[in-house]
Amino acid sequence: MADKLLLRAEVRTEFGKGAARRARREDKIPAVIYGHGDDPRHVLLEGHATMLAVRNPNALITLDIEGEEQMVVPKDIQREALRPFIVHLDLLAVRKGEKIVVDVPVEVIGEPANGFEHMLDQVTVPVEADATALPESVTIDITDRDENALPEHIILPAGSELQLDDMESPIVTIYEPQEQDVESDAETTGEEPAEGEESSGGDAEESGGEESSDDE
Repeated sequence: MADKLLLRAEVRTEFGKGAARRARREDKIPAVIYGHGDDPRHVLLEGHATMLAVRNPNALITLDIEGEEQMVVPKDIQREALRPFIVHLDLLAVRKGEKIVVDVPVEVIGEPANGFEHMLDQVTVPVEADATALPESVTIDITDRDENALPEHIILPAGSELQLDDMESPIVTIYEPQEQDVESDAETTGEEPAEGEESSGGDAEESGGEESSDDE
């Protein structure tokens, strides 16, 4: 389950590109909190601690906003194009007992049947769970399988539900590698003898036979 984290935040009063640059120079990250029909709240988060907290993209975070606590989960993390630094966060306000839908990574366990290989088709799946108990991942067991693993084969933590519309597309494709026929390829790509080469060889042999006869 996701860890509960506490981050300090302060109300943001200055806006615009200049204010955002100044905040980042002070190791602060601009963020906006929304949800429950309330007006968006603009805050500044402590930079380094926030980057560590959102390494799990579904982390449950408790913000201390100048003495007021608010639980949130990250909904959108904007990073610099060339560097991993966070430039802005969208945070969803949540309450204890409230269920939300988040995208959760799929972890493949086991190996398919002998002679088969596998490919993960869906890296994440949407899962509904209690906001205070969001799963960090879900698993799908492909041990000794010789056919595709579908959404129904996903192992979900207690209290969570899969929210996929398409239940027929595979989560993991199981396939048997096709062996390449090297001999057939060689025959296909090999050069045909030039016209007349075979007959020339025959003429040479016949000519050699005649010379041998003359020597006798």
